[in-house]
Amino acid sequence: MGCAISGLAAKAEFGERTTEDAAAAAAAAHPREDQIQMIKESWKVIRDDIAKVGIIMFVRLFETHPECKDVFFLFRDVEDLERLRSSRELRAHGLRVMSFIEKSVARLDQLERLEALALELGKSHYHYNAPPKYYSYVGAEFICAVQPILKERWTPELEEAWKTLFQYVTTLMKQGYLEESNRQRQLALSPKERPDKRNTAL
Repeated sequence: MGCAISGLAAKAEFGERTTEDAAAAAAAAHPREDQIQMIKESWKVIRDDIAKVGIIMFVRLFETHPECKDVFFLFRDVEDLERLRSSRELRAHGLRVMSFIEKSVARLDQLERLEALALELGKSHYHYNAPPKYYSYVGAEFICAVQPILKERWTPELEEAWKTLFQYVTTLMKQGYLEESNRQRQLALSPKERPDKRNTAL
């Protein structure tokens, strides 16, 4: 099937982690300064083809992981990948994802803002019924889609830099998803079942 990014896809399964575990993992995994510079330089080239990359990324995602279509009700019953390539809805969604990547790249020098952005995206994905096990697939397909665009600029070091960014962001998104899931569970409990905050230890 072409590009296989085992480092990202293999980490896609979302185990039962505490919020603290996710935060610790995210803190340990953000890109280094040299990686940030590589990502920013390569993004200047990628940015010229963001619509194309967005479509390639999602067509490949549905090709390699057809179960992902279950999350996208507009594409759930579309079997013809050529139809997907010309879909305005897929183009629009691809552009939204590319816009998030662009915002992430812009915030690499302001990690608090990047963390807030990724956490919020994870929370919103809870309401889209998009479970965390799919998040890492997108990063893997993005990397496959941009390699031909960057040509000789693509190096193992650049690949590692992008992988680090996606692992960092997806860990935070998973944390946001988990926080929102827990919050919704608390809201669903009757007042009697909710933990009494007045009796908690200081």
